[in-house]
Order: sequence, then structure tokens, then C-alpha cells
Amino acid sequence: MRAVLLLTALLLVPTPGASAQVATGTIERAADELRSDNVYVDPDAELADEVDAGELRQRITDRGAGPMYIAVLPQSALDEAGGDPDTVIRQLAQAVGRNATYAAVIGSSRFRAGGPSGTGDAGRAAVEAHGNEGAQAVLLAFIDNVASGDAGGDPTGPDGDGGGTAALLLLGAGAIGGGALLVRRRRRRREEAAEFAEVKENARDDLVALGEDIRALDLDVELASGEAKEAYGRAVDAYDRADTAWERARRPEDLEPVAAALEEGRYEMSVSKAMLNGQTPPERRPPCFFDPRHGPSDRDVEWAPPGGAPRVVPACEADAQRVERGEDPEAREVMVGGQRMPYWNAGPMYAPFAGGFFGGFGGGLLPGLAMGTLLGSALGGGWGVPVAYGDDFGGGDFDVGGGDFDMGGGDFGGGDFGGGDFGGGDFGGGDF
Repeated sequence: MRAVLLLTALLLVPTPGASAQVATGTIERAADELRSDNVYVDPDAELADEVDAGELRQRITDRGAGPMYIAVLPQSALDEAGGDPDTVIRQLAQAVGRNATYAAVIGSSRFRAGGPSGTGDAGRAAVEAHGNEGAQAVLLAFIDNVASGDAGGDPTGPDGDGGGTAALLLLGAGAIGGGALLVRRRRRRREEAAEFAEVKENARDDLVALGEDIRALDLDVELASGEAKEAYGRAVDAYDRADTAWERARRPEDLEPVAAALEEGRYEMSVSKAMLNGQTPPERRPPCFFDPRHGPSDRDVEWAPPGGAPRVVPACEADAQRVERGEDPEAREVMVGGQRMPYWNAGPMYAPFAGGFFGGFGGGLLPGLAMGTLLGSALGGGWGVPVAYGDDFGGGDFDVGGGDFDMGGGDFGGGDFGGGDFGGGDFGGGDF
């Protein structure tokens, strides 16, 4: 994860001329505030007057529920996320860029939470138990649920003695809930395994590409000597390390050394080719951001994805010129869920592999690396980092003053949502 941490640091470093490009959206503004205060209430939020931020901060401290970040946001946050409250909590967590539990009250009738495994259940339980009491009660219950490590609920019976029939009922409910949780976890593990298999297959394409490049140069090197041959040998060694690491990879983090070895191998190949052609070997720079297979970058170029803020990224000369002409660069595309997309949009499970290409340069000082939804929020928003793999996202919708709990109606069929959600988390909640 070292490369991911390095990328996190560099993403937080302002780039030249970037001050005029600072995002001013509701979600990004909330993220900025949360980096210095773990509870933020937007003054324009519809429920701002109904939430006591001080009480929430104290409850997090008293219960030991941190690290936790809570935001109360206006409807405009939902509008920024295309009307999807799940996207709001994702973007908020990504923009803050810290591994923690997140919760957000959005507009006048939405609650979403995300974080380590079990957070989704804690959010749903808070909505179900306290939805008719308002946003403050739900948030307090959510903090308690997270702190206790379960989905909430009073451990005693109605009379407070915790015994008799009430205990039997709770045991039965616990068995049912535990069975449901086990099913969700198994499904999540299957989804994560399928996603990782896809990531690993895409990583194999990079491995194959370097192998083909090595084989293509083999005959020329056989006739050469000196530095060209030595660089070629180092490239072969790097390929062998990448291949071994790829074979042993069992989780996303295991692909980071694969990418690091591939980057080294491509650089050595460029050195060998330059020496064979009587040219000066290239400077050791980060690989081309748009496609690391292009080899070491030649220079930095300012580039903005559709709907995103400009960032300075390293690029090969060909891609740099494309960008300067207003054309699309030749992006490295990967298969995700049967669709091809640029690798920086592929989701956080690709982060370690992508980070391996850039983690060894300048201690994380690579300027302005813009990783889109791979290491941050949607391209229209800020640039952050993922929370964690296998996170749960949960919560629900609520109407203050209401009292009906509904697991359906816009909550992804009552709670479960697979694929594309930070490693197969789950969504849920209700109306209150």
C-alpha cells in the first residue's frame, strides 16, 4: 500500500496554477471542512437547525467510535451526484481521503453511511430504530452502533432485565440477522474475488506487452554489447520479477510490486533501445500517465478529464502533443464489468496496481497526478483516495416526522447492492 499512500500525499499537494481551479462544490467544500473537524453542518442544509454538531462530536469521543466523519448537506449535494445519495457518500469519503467511517444527512430525507465492514448494517439499523425521531437521533444511534460493532439494538428486553422471553426473542433475531449477514459477506467475497480476477487479468495484459517488447528486441541485442545489452538484461530481470509477483498475487495490494517491476522493465527497455540507436538514454521519469506501457514520460502536461479540473500529469511526447492539440490521449483502457474504460476510472481495486507505476518517484512528489475515480471521486468532483476495499455503504432515506420504514423504493431492492461500489458493499435503509 506504500504506493497508494504516496499517491495520496501527492494528490493533496497543490499544483502550479491550481489555486484558480479549486473545486467549490457542496461535497468538496464539506470534505475540506471535515479534514479539520470531524463533524460539519452546511449552513444551507435543510436540516442544519435540527442537528447539534457538538453533541455528535462528543458522542464520537465518548463512545470511541472514531475515526468518523459526519456531514449534514443540502439538496445541492445530491444534485451534484446526479441524484444518487450513494454517490454522495462515496465522493465525500474519497475527497476527504482518510480511512474512516463516514455518514451524511443529505437534503431533508436522505441518510447514507460508509466505512469498514458492518457500517452498512449500522446505518440501516439506526434508520429503522430511530427514523421517526429525526436526523439527530439517527446520527447518534449510528455512532453508538458503530462503536458497539453491531447493527444496533438494545441488549436488554423492554423491562431492562435482559432475560426471559425477551432474551429468547433476541437470540432468535440474532440468529436470523447473523445468517443474513453471513450470506451478504459470502456474496461480497464472491464479488470481490470476481473483481480481483478481472483486475489481475488486466494486469496480465501489461505483463504480456512487456514480454512481447523484450522478445522483439532479442535479436538486435544479441548482436550488441556493452550498456545496451546490460540494460536489456535488467529489463528481462524486471520482467521475471513481475511475472513471479503476478503469479503469487491473491489480493489487489499484491499487484503493486507487479506494476513497479513493469515500470522498471519498460525504462530499461527504453535505455537499451536508445543505446542500440546511438541515442542518449532517456531520463528516469515517471511513466506516461495516460498509458504506462508507453514507457517513461518526456514531460509534464496540463490535462483535464471530461468535467474535471485540470491537473499536471507526466506524459510521453506523443500524448503531450495530443493533449495540447485538444485531442484525446491514447489512454490505457481496461475491461470492467464487460466495458472498456480508462484505467483511472476503473475503481479503487485498481489503485495498488496503478500506484505501483508511480510510487517510486520523488517520495510521492509527482505533481498533480489525477487518478479520477480510481484514487478519488467522480471526475466532476475532487481528487481523493478510496476508503478501503470491501467497504460497506449503507443508510437510508428518511422523512422527518414520519414513521413508516420501507426497505424498498429506491434503496436497491431493500439493501443489497453489488459491483462497482468499493469492492461489493451493501446499501440499505428506509424512510422515516
